Amino acid sequence: MTRKARIAHLAGPNATIQNTPPLVTSNKARAKHNLNPLANPDGTPARFDVLRAQRLAAPVTLYVEQFSAHPLEADAAELYGPPDGYIDGAGHVHKERQSAEDKPVYQVELRPEDGLYPLPYMALQADGAAWEEECAFPNAPEPKARQGFFPDGSRSFEEIDRLQIGEHGTGNLISGKAEIDFYRILPPSGYTKGLSADDRTDTGAGGIPPERRGVDFFPYKPPHLAASAPRASLARATNAVQRILASGKYDGAIWTEGSPRIEETIYWLNLLIDTTMPICGNAAQRPHGMISNDGPKNIVDSIEYIASRVWQDEQGRNQAGAVLIQEQRVFAARAVQKASWLAHHACDGPGGGSAHWVCRNARPAGSVAGNARYTRPAAEFSGAARSRSEISRRPARIGKEEVISLSNVITITKGN
Repeated sequence: MTRKARIAHLAGPNATIQNTPPLVTSNKARAKHNLNPLANPDGTPARFDVLRAQRLAAPVTLYVEQFSAHPLEADAAELYGPPDGYIDGAGHVHKERQSAEDKPVYQVELRPEDGLYPLPYMALQADGAAWEEECAFPNAPEPKARQGFFPDGSRSFEEIDRLQIGEHGTGNLISGKAEIDFYRILPPSGYTKGLSADDRTDTGAGGIPPERRGVDFFPYKPPHLAASAPRASLARATNAVQRILASGKYDGAIWTEGSPRIEETIYWLNLLIDTTMPICGNAAQRPHGMISNDGPKNIVDSIEYIASRVWQDEQGRNQAGAVLIQEQRVFAARAVQKASWLAHHACDGPGGGSAHWVCRNARPAGSVAGNARYTRPAAEFSGAARSRSEISRRPARIGKEEVISLSNVITITKGN
């Protein structure tokens, strides 16, 4: 049995990958409290309520209509076992069908310990009004504003594990491969009223004292309350990351941050952190949970990359340096930049090149061709103060059918 990788998640600032769309009061709640319903732009009623991941407070038994998971399940009805029962027009459940109009159903008990479930959002504001955005009203001051960013990575990782579906129809895309510890290095949101030690979801000692925007956490939304991490925070992040990776507990780390700045941070960590373990950077162009959000796949690809050990040399040391993994491509930290805020493939390297590609089934393909070993202990580079970095490109040699596309393999050589 292969040992699961143990990975440290490092929360960085302004991270869209750890942001969420606003929690908007559902039409079910609006109808319950006689509030105006959400409508389409033309004024017609909204067809569906948006479902948001939430926790059950108590077990509930419900009945699911047979053959409702896919339009063509019923076309292969002879391949299925019998339902658990039948519901008649009055809503009564029978073990046997009573009439042709009865619906075949499965009985399922949902329990709090199952994990998150997508459900209508029922919350209202303190004054009884519906929530329409993150703030109680447009451009509200901080005391009247909610936070959409996660305070550490535990919630987004849990939602990916619980709700995202892999190629083969199964889930647990994170916990099936790795154990994760969460660290709040320069987090994008914080506990303005503090948090007790027992309630913490990150790794740390004691409770968290009340935190301040722009000092302890750094969001970019709501826009009028945005705060960026000051330059001095690089020292804070460097020291924290060094301590975590020097502990010897981890096979690698994942740093998440906003895409406009992650290229600089991941290169900074590439130069400053003494470790033989990989550091993967992840960003996203769309918030967590939004249509076509790219963050979950980037995170899962980083976990696959670290767990695969495709980055190691014969001594088990990282030979690729820190990397940025984005849109199924693995970029060397030295050779990546954000090329566009409009395109889904927002990151690029010299000539469109990348260190290697990740297969569509999430297994890293081929091997890392470079020696971008800046994260090796500084002693290995003694006397290299005036060293030069040479970037050369050669055709990729990834002979796997699963490879999505071909690009260039970037070889980074550290020389005197």
